[in-house]
Amino acid sequence: MMLTVFLRHDQTQNLEQLQGKLEDADWWHGFPPEGCEIVSWVVAMGIGQIVTLRLPASDLGRVNVELERRAWGVFRTDFYPTYDFLPVRERLTRESDLRKAT
Repeated sequence: MMLTVFLRHDQTQNLEQLQGKLEDADWWHGFPPEGCEIVSWVVAMGIGQIVTLRLPASDLGRVNVELERRAWGVFRTDFYPTYDFLPVRERLTRESDLRKAT
């Protein structure tokens, strides 16, 4: 499965405070947990960071625990289970093209 996580910055703290808390929690080494692939990790100005992970569904609980352990107090988190629609879109486009050709 894929999981998109919005990490919304706590705007009551400055960057140095946030970075200090992340360092104390070993954020950069501990998240995401082993076995999760980072698909994308972007910064959206005014929102925070948006992380998309690919992981076995059975690891969802581990991701949640690591976010609780390492991100709380720095980020507010929102979760969106997702899947890769691109192959489906490509198939639907091919099918549409075939229907139009007949």
